[in-house]
Amino acid sequence: MNILEYENYHEDKTHVELTFPYNTYLCSIPLDFSGVPLHWHDDMELIYIKKGCGHISVDFKEYHVTAPSLVVILPGQLHSIDQYMDESMEYENIIFSLSMLLPGKYDYTKENFLTPLLAGKFTVPTVFTPVYPYYEDVVAPIDACDEICKTMPQGYQLYIKSKLYEFFFVLDNRCRNLTKPLKSRKTLDKMKVVLKYVENNYADKISIADIADVAGFSESHFMRYFKETMGTSFVDYLKDYRLTMAARLLQSSDSSVLSISGEVGFESLSYFNRAFKKHYGMTPLQYRKGS
Repeated sequence: MNILEYENYHEDKTHVELTFPYNTYLCSIPLDFSGVPLHWHDDMELIYIKKGCGHISVDFKEYHVTAPSLVVILPGQLHSIDQYMDESMEYENIIFSLSMLLPGKYDYTKENFLTPLLAGKFTVPTVFTPVYPYYEDVVAPIDACDEICKTMPQGYQLYIKSKLYEFFFVLDNRCRNLTKPLKSRKTLDKMKVVLKYVENNYADKISIADIADVAGFSESHFMRYFKETMGTSFVDYLKDYRLTMAARLLQSSDSSVLSISGEVGFESLSYFNRAFKKHYGMTPLQYRKGS
């Protein structure tokens, strides 16, 4: 199970077919899952909070988000979603590939806005709320996409594309250069390699030597770098990541606790049970029953 499968397991509303890379998923925290670990991908992602509140991190900047608000996550940005205290949050997770808007040959819109935006040559706000002066302009195209996907008439794909271009027009025309990145690109890119390795290999044994080699550091340098960047040790991060994936499997499969513990990388069932109870405040079986 990769992170996108985890995040979008509850496909209550999938807008389009696989040949048209624009999808919307309805998600609820903690009903569907307690959180989504820090990760990244090559798709564009919009987190459209409809009800409640939660905690979102983008490129290591923390945001407390409350409905209604829209979070813009560009391809390659590190991000996570977490429950805020005991609050719940319902949101649309809108994921689409920018390839649908990028022509293969030279194009003014591609070369003068989309490509520079993706390259970080200028920035736009990450979180839009109603107090932002252009909030309605930003969310209107997304609302329009939601509305047409209720009926999906002939040619709705063209309409969605037109609205996405409108969305990016608003970002370019009214929101450009209103924020500045906080972390260096080098730090982010190095951590992206580490986190992607964990995402692809968490079910296997991962030693400090293994992951330090992936990052191109000595073991001591890596441990210091990871702790300074992430605020936790790599060992604790990997354990929590595995527990998050285990929680998803407890909800979505009928596999035994023993099988799930091994599937997410725990070599000892007793250690898995202790770690799970410490993290979630209940045993794996109690968690499954409650879900």
